[in-house]
Amino acid sequence: MTPELKIDSIVREGSGRRSVTRSSSGRYVGSRIPQGKPKTIAMDATIRAAARNGTSRASLAGGSSANSDTDYNTALRIVLSDVREKVMERRSENSILFIVDASGSMGAQKRMSAVKGAILSLLIDAYQKRDKIGLITFRAKSAKVILPLTSDIAMAQEYMKKIEIGGKTPLAEGLKKGLETISAEMMKNHLTKPLLILVSDGRGNVSLSDKNPLAESFSMAAMIKEAKIPSLVLDSEEGFVALGYARKLADAMGAKYMKLSELAG
Repeated sequence: MTPELKIDSIVREGSGRRSVTRSSSGRYVGSRIPQGKPKTIAMDATIRAAARNGTSRASLAGGSSANSDTDYNTALRIVLSDVREKVMERRSENSILFIVDASGSMGAQKRMSAVKGAILSLLIDAYQKRDKIGLITFRAKSAKVILPLTSDIAMAQEYMKKIEIGGKTPLAEGLKKGLETISAEMMKNHLTKPLLILVSDGRGNVSLSDKNPLAESFSMAAMIKEAKIPSLVLDSEEGFVALGYARKLADAMGAKYMKLSELAG
């Protein structure tokens, strides 16, 4: 299995099972007596209630007043107490945001190739599953949203042609941009299930201000954990000297951890 397909399968596992949520749109699964003004009238359930209640009303009327002016033998009458509203269910969708180190560190091209392949693979069936995939890269002195959260594979192919590689590693800025982007999506769509995927060796060397770059990165990671956003760290560290920053960063984020090199085997 290729690295990108392994990332694909790991991401699907990490995003978990889809929950079913009551909402104002989606699949019609039942009816209920409305609390206040009904949002969407369930005509079938309303007619059944009217037929059932109409029989009861006719029985009561016949027993209480033989001279009633009300004719209960005419066509079905629907009164306010008969009205039922629809109960709708909608399956939650995943918002999967990759945050990828595009700096000049070792293996940058390999990282980007694997991530591009994984994104396109995930997008193949994203439309049907209502999933959105996005990509943020960080390099030089900033982080950029390369691909806004989308289910449009053509858009992804076009936008991902613009990726540049090289320069320093503004890791804290990448995490900050990722947190802001996924938080905005969660505010816009409260049914979405977020997943942040960081692909990096964890060696940040550009500060957001004038503080220690690594300390800032761990501070941002802690904010992601505090926000309770599910996350995954794919460690791209290579070479004989292993500093293990990515694993520590995963701990700070409350994230699952894997080495990117393991996906190639």
